[in-house]
Amino acid sequence: FARHIKKSEGQKTPKVELQISIYGVKILDPKTKEVQHNCQLHRISFCADDKTDKRIFTFICKDSESNKHLCYVFDSEKCAEEITLTIGQAFDLAYRKFLESGGKDVETRKQIAGLQKRIQELETENTELKNKVQDLENQLRITQVHASPAGSVTPKSPSTDIFDMVPFSPISPQSSTPTRNGTQPPPVPSRSTEISK
Repeated sequence: FARHIKKSEGQKTPKVELQISIYGVKILDPKTKEVQHNCQLHRISFCADDKTDKRIFTFICKDSESNKHLCYVFDSEKCAEEITLTIGQAFDLAYRKFLESGGKDVETRKQIAGLQKRIQELETENTELKNKVQDLENQLRITQVHASPAGSVTPKSPSTDIFDMVPFSPISPQSSTPTRNGTQPPPVPSRSTEISK
């Protein structure tokens, strides 16, 4: 039915690749292998192939974020029954593993799923923060360029730190530096001079 609606809209139905495991069904882009949907097995409530049309199979999965049931329908080039059986085998294997682990496996998978979601959220936040830092650095550069007065040339001098400070150079004892009022500074007494009482 959805296929007919898509064709009537003039859109081609996308090709996908399925990965079926005891953890769920992943729907991937066949070229990039990017995960488009990840349906955890314990959220799949129904799976069936169409007995009249051997190309069509479907499953219903409860979405973890919206809490709605979503129906996925696939046109599988006459292997719908095999795919449905494979998903059924995944259920059997997952149930056996559950019995062997004493039920601990389900809780572990829930924790892993929660942690994976949190990692994804943090990676998104990290990317956003990096972009903000880059924007602020760009704004700072623009501000620094506009802050120098028009026509002024800033002399280039060797700098030793982030404040563009020129390193101190020792003053030779022969050179005398006049002060601002044009007078000489008083001589500095040597250390060997004794102070009289």
